[in-house]
Amino acid sequence: MAAVILAVDADALHRRDYRAAVEHVAESGRFVDRWRLDSRPGTGPGTEAWLVLRGSSTQGNGLLGHGLVLSEPYQVPAAGDVADTGWFITVVFDSLLPVGEQTGPGVFESAIPGGLPDGAAGGSLMAVPPSSEPVLRRLWRDHGPATTDPDELPGGTFPPDAVRQVQVNRYERDPDARRSCVAFHGTSCAACGFSFEATYGGAGTAMIAVHHLVPPELLGNGYQLDPVADLVPLCRNCHAMAHSENPPLTVAELRTMVSASGHMLGHVVSTSELQAQADARRILEGGPA
Repeated sequence: MAAVILAVDADALHRRDYRAAVEHVAESGRFVDRWRLDSRPGTGPGTEAWLVLRGSSTQGNGLLGHGLVLSEPYQVPAAGDVADTGWFITVVFDSLLPVGEQTGPGVFESAIPGGLPDGAAGGSLMAVPPSSEPVLRRLWRDHGPATTDPDELPGGTFPPDAVRQVQVNRYERDPDARRSCVAFHGTSCAACGFSFEATYGGAGTAMIAVHHLVPPELLGNGYQLDPVADLVPLCRNCHAMAHSENPPLTVAELRTMVSASGHMLGHVVSTSELQAQADARRILEGGPA
C-alpha cells in the first residue's frame, strides 16, 4: 500500500494532546505515536500516512499532517492478558499543522474526490488512490507548514525517496542560540572554511547553519545549552555530511575528510599579507631585515 489516510475528529485529537505533538515536531522534526484502528490495517513499515481532520457537513475535511508508518499492525495486551479488540500501528509524524490551520473546506476534497470512508471518528484508515498522491503533495506544498530554512522540506512535500532530510534538533533550530553561536565563532564553516558572506555578499549573511556537537539524546533532562561551547557554524554541505551518520560526524572528522580530498581551509590573502610573507622569506634567506 503506497499511502494511507488516518482520519480523526477534533475530540480524538484533543484526547491525544495533539497540541503537544505539534510543538514536538516543531522542535525536533518528528513525533512518534501509537495509532489505534478498529480493524487490522493492510499496511506496514514505510507506508506514508496523511493525517486528516474529519469535519462536519459545513466545515468539510482538512489535511493536518504527514508521517510514515514504522511498524507492522499489532495488538496490545490489556489487563488480564486479554488482547485489546483494536489494532495499532506506530507512526512517526514529520510534519503537522495546528488545529485551525488545516486546509480549508473543499480543498481536501479536490485531492480525494470520493471523500473519506465511514468509520470510527478516532480510527478510520483508507488507502490513497495512486492518482491522488501527486494532488495531496501539491496541496501540502501550497497549504502545509512553512519553513525558514532552505534545507528543510516539510514531510510529504515530495516522495520520501526523492529527497534526503537533514534531521536537525531543537537546539540547532533555536534562533537565539544560533545568533549567539555565530556572534562568537563567526560566519565561516568550522569544518571547511566556506563563507557565504565572502562568496555571495550581503545575501549570504544569514545562510550559515549551526551544528550541535553532542547528540541531544545523550544529554540529561536538566541540560542547559551553551551556544558558544555546544554549537559551531557549519555550511549546508558540511551540516548534511555531519548528519549523514548516527551519531553525527565530529568537526574533526569533517576536517579530516576535507583535507584528505585535497580541499584545504583558506581565505583571500590581502596585499599586506603577501608583502609580509615575501619579507619573511627574504629574511630567512639571509637578505636585509
